[in-house]
Amino acid sequence: MRRLLGAGCSQLLSREAGLCARKLSAAAVAPTPRRSPWSPALLDAPSSSPGASAGFARRPAPGYGAPCRWGSQFNVPPSAQFVARPVGICSMMKLPVQASAEGLDAAFVGVPLDTGTSNRPGARFGPRQIRAESAMVRRYNGSTGAAPFDSLQVADIGDVNVNLYNLPDSCRLIRESYQKIVASGCVPLTLGGDHTITYPILQAVAEKHGPVGLVHVDAHTDTGDRALGEKIYHGTPFRRCVEEGLLDCSRVVQIGIRGSSYDPDPYKYCRDQGFRVVPAEECWRKSLVPLMGEVRKQMGDKPVYISFDIDGLDPAYAPGTGTPEIAGLTPAQALEIIRGCKGLNIVGCDLVEVAPMYDVSGNTALLGANLLFEMLCVVPRVKTM
Repeated sequence: MRRLLGAGCSQLLSREAGLCARKLSAAAVAPTPRRSPWSPALLDAPSSSPGASAGFARRPAPGYGAPCRWGSQFNVPPSAQFVARPVGICSMMKLPVQASAEGLDAAFVGVPLDTGTSNRPGARFGPRQIRAESAMVRRYNGSTGAAPFDSLQVADIGDVNVNLYNLPDSCRLIRESYQKIVASGCVPLTLGGDHTITYPILQAVAEKHGPVGLVHVDAHTDTGDRALGEKIYHGTPFRRCVEEGLLDCSRVVQIGIRGSSYDPDPYKYCRDQGFRVVPAEECWRKSLVPLMGEVRKQMGDKPVYISFDIDGLDPAYAPGTGTPEIAGLTPAQALEIIRGCKGLNIVGCDLVEVAPMYDVSGNTALLGANLLFEMLCVVPRVKTM
């Protein structure tokens, strides 16, 4: 099996493919202890991480097995003009996979957890499907001119090894993993997973940056207190964040909120904290460019986190999710929101609640993959063409 993987990888990274890489040497496929070539990046492991000897878990040295620009030190997604999309390891945008965030400016990381869902489960499979659909995403943003792969060192660092049987323990594992990521100076772009995961991620982010501003796109405010006696699930992350001082409440905006409620004034808690709530009705049939101009002024130059629940979009566009609500945002409005964050001091992003089995077309995950690319395009220091 290892020889087959090695042969496939040398095909993927061959000179004839037009990528600046040498063929894998015999040493790269030499017999080693049995390891998975797709090693979860954030398992507890020494620096010689599982899978590294197979040449997949760590970023190869420039010019040795790493897709890159001619003469560039940056990782670059391979072009489908030279490498067939179904070929290769299923990483985000077919980027190299490495075992940690060390040496990276930004990293894609999966958190395959859906133990906190209240309706339809399945978001644990979101990261895998988003990665698969991301083969359609190319290196340049032709609309905005953003060139993230000419600007930043980016890779896929695998998945957090969550505990599917214990939600509080999963939160601990996520928090500890993200503490390592943000300590390295890397901006995490997270593939969820249900919205519970944002709570431990923000614990780690705020530990480094202090209370952060939040651009939150969602059908729901996710500020409930408890359900079935539990205080941690996907409907409570932002109340927990408020209680722990992780958010700068004067710089929180929630966009696309809608749906029926258990309370006559469902947004009272949010407004009492100082959040700006933008219901979906205020977004119907209009551009959100003016709104995002106001949001940029509100956020200022302090650290900002973007959390995007795919159910913020109308289920006509994104049916593959666990708690769909009618009359939501459009994909064009989603692009306006994310592109409107350009210039902000973004310290992390997530795209959550993609549950692939409710959308056999794969379009929900494809939309998620594109939105994550758009988030990468607005990370600080990304150049434009």
